[in-house]
Amino acid sequence: MHRYFLEIAYKGTRYSGFQIQKNAITIQSEVEKALQIFFKQNIPLTGSSRTDAGVHAKQNYFHFNCNREIITTDIYHLNAILPTDITVKAIVEVTSQAHCRFNAISRVYEYYLYQTKDPFKEDRAWYYPYSVDNSLLSEAAEVLMQYQNFASFSKRNTQVNNYICHIQYSQWSQRQGMMVYSVKANRFLRGMVRGLVGTMLQVARHKITIENFKQVIESGDASKANFATPAHGLFLAEVNFPQDIFFCN
Repeated sequence: MHRYFLEIAYKGTRYSGFQIQKNAITIQSEVEKALQIFFKQNIPLTGSSRTDAGVHAKQNYFHFNCNREIITTDIYHLNAILPTDITVKAIVEVTSQAHCRFNAISRVYEYYLYQTKDPFKEDRAWYYPYSVDNSLLSEAAEVLMQYQNFASFSKRNTQVNNYICHIQYSQWSQRQGMMVYSVKANRFLRGMVRGLVGTMLQVARHKITIENFKQVIESGDASKANFATPAHGLFLAEVNFPQDIFFCN
């Protein structure tokens, strides 16, 4: 029996999230259906990072077991079966105990905003036609590096043992006419990136101060954060693994 990591990218606009759900179309349900059609057997998938409804991914992973060797042309055939808004980028054989969720060492999320109306960006970024103080945005992003407990930015309808996240970088930049927030950490809480973005924008619009922002973080109270940030601006950009240990050469 072989174990594989399946790397995918997708536009999440018309899906009810990543993980399989009853009576809903999800990324996992579409990929499992394509695998069943191609391999003529049911192949259950385990996902790496669960994205919410409407969230996109430049890179995400499943792992699965299969009793035959995967060849390059299999990727072509799976992509021919899958909808146009989901693509298989690679299928890589890994060691039998490798787990695409628990062995991930870090993840990178990006959030995109644009301030000039553009119909070609409306489903991939948040139209935000307000004046913002970019220096305050950058300062708020740097403040996050001082903390590890992000309970204030976790939606409460989730099951986690703790709210500790180790952020490796947190920064705002300009990219192709858009404002982009990039954040890398060992793990993320449900709704965390959208909560961070929404609350940092409150700072950048002078609705709260940097000190207020710190107080929100330190309070551990999610009702004080701003989660009114639409899903369609959020991308899971990277999932990183220790390849020399878990991936077969």
